[in-house]
Amino acid sequence: MSDKEEEPRIGVFVCSCGSNIGGLIDVKALAEYSKTLPNVVFTEDNLYTCSETGLAQIKNGIKDHNLNRVIVASCTPRTHEPLFRDCVKKEGVNEYLFNFVNIRDQNTWCHQKYPQEAFEKAKDLIRMGVAKAAKLEALDNIIVDATPTALVIGGGVSGMTAALSLANQGFETHLVERENELGGRLKTLHKLFPNDQKAQLLLDNLKKNVGSKENLKIHTSAQVKNIEGFVGNFEVSVEENGNNINLTIGVILVAVGTSLFTPTGYFGYDGKIRITQHELESKLNNNDVKAKDIVMIQCVGSRNDERVYCSSVCCMTALKNALVLKENNPKSNVSILFRDLYTPGTHYEDYYRRAREEGVVFIEYSPEKEPSVEENQIKVYNQYLGEELLIPYDLCVLSTPLVSNNDNKALAQMIKVPLEENGFFLEAHVKLRPMDFATAGVFICGSAKWPVDITESISQGYAAAARASTIISHDTIEVEGATSFLPDYNKSLCTGCEVCIKVCPYNAISKNEEDEIVITQVLCKGCGVCGATCTNHAIIIRHFTDQQILSEIYAYGGKEV
Repeated sequence: MSDKEEEPRIGVFVCSCGSNIGGLIDVKALAEYSKTLPNVVFTEDNLYTCSETGLAQIKNGIKDHNLNRVIVASCTPRTHEPLFRDCVKKEGVNEYLFNFVNIRDQNTWCHQKYPQEAFEKAKDLIRMGVAKAAKLEALDNIIVDATPTALVIGGGVSGMTAALSLANQGFETHLVERENELGGRLKTLHKLFPNDQKAQLLLDNLKKNVGSKENLKIHTSAQVKNIEGFVGNFEVSVEENGNNINLTIGVILVAVGTSLFTPTGYFGYDGKIRITQHELESKLNNNDVKAKDIVMIQCVGSRNDERVYCSSVCCMTALKNALVLKENNPKSNVSILFRDLYTPGTHYEDYYRRAREEGVVFIEYSPEKEPSVEENQIKVYNQYLGEELLIPYDLCVLSTPLVSNNDNKALAQMIKVPLEENGFFLEAHVKLRPMDFATAGVFICGSAKWPVDITESISQGYAAAARASTIISHDTIEVEGATSFLPDYNKSLCTGCEVCIKVCPYNAISKNEEDEIVITQVLCKGCGVCGATCTNHAIIIRHFTDQQILSEIYAYGGKEV
């Protein structure tokens, strides 16, 4: 007898989530309440169900009580559902017979002032979850072939690191860079903090290693023009020096970096005696700094209404260039006007102390009283002294933020991934999946997702390559089985209106030669948009069928479906 035909034997595990849930409502009472619900044969409460102890309790519950459905009432499926699915799968229960009930985010976190009402709501949520669990059906994940080839978009330090890592693992790798040579921003830097290594030395070493790999193909003056397909089997069109190249790719890594902000209209910027840190780097490379009195102003164009974020690297860049200036001319006067100083970690904090010891002067200003840049002097109000200071200068250096690329949106649409409000790429989860996108088979590293320094860019390049290799190191991969489908018994309901084709965000629906609707299962993410907009209700969403959803609704009202 299949899981679908078996009499449901449901186990409910209620989690305290430390004090997140248990600190507000009585989880033991919830577990006792769950025993009264139809088809529930075992319940248990845990301190942390996601811990090794909690997972062992689930496995023991399945074995000892012959459970064929499992519910965890806890935090959020967004972060923990894969863990629990894998747990029940190892004990022989189909992973789609697991149901997650969110009693933290949707309950105790948002009803902290109403513990009794939150307890009653938790009972409702569990009752609804049990009702759906009884209607769940066993599903199989979709198996697809995986092409052992990687594409890295962006030839900066992060992209080169990722491409090298993949090539060293034996995978054929394509590195696409839109400029005529590799290096990205690293080409223009003078030295790197905090060890003061020459940027050119790192760049030369990376380019040498990249160029020596036979299985690493470099495409310069090239751009990705189109991406179709799905994880393991992306069809990518690249234009290189006017020629079109078609590639079949297993995984895609986005390492496109950032753009520079030009501070037109800020502090009299003219590109001559009022320049940016990036322009100063070029002068340092050419030994072209003649100034004796140098003033640097931080947070120019960032942490304001237009750009609310901190660009992360500006403070350390200012410290690095200030030390280079003092090293080149110990008699020079270097001042840094700052709102806050961001020097994370002991190494960067030591770097800041070293700058002070070398005679770099630090003066804090508030955004309400910004410095005033005049022809030969800068006025800045020092709140500690309670008076305005006049600082002479013959070179004013503005620390500007890194900003997202103008073409990020076009690339994001091609690979079907989101951007955040500032135009940077948005990862699947900042803590649990920092190198992944929500779209399977696509990964992110470097400043494409947020401004980071060289050290972090290298670390992220390795991390993204490691994540990508988990896919292309296998001949086949499993893809989510909870997808939409058009069953044969519903095809007569389909009128061919093509609304589902238009609304599908993953381009998973098309028409075949017989003018019939076809859903490519491996492309479908089970979002349900097609099922919700199907005018004749012909499309069904596995794991979220009408009967399953209605069972929850009726259970909330105390009825059965």
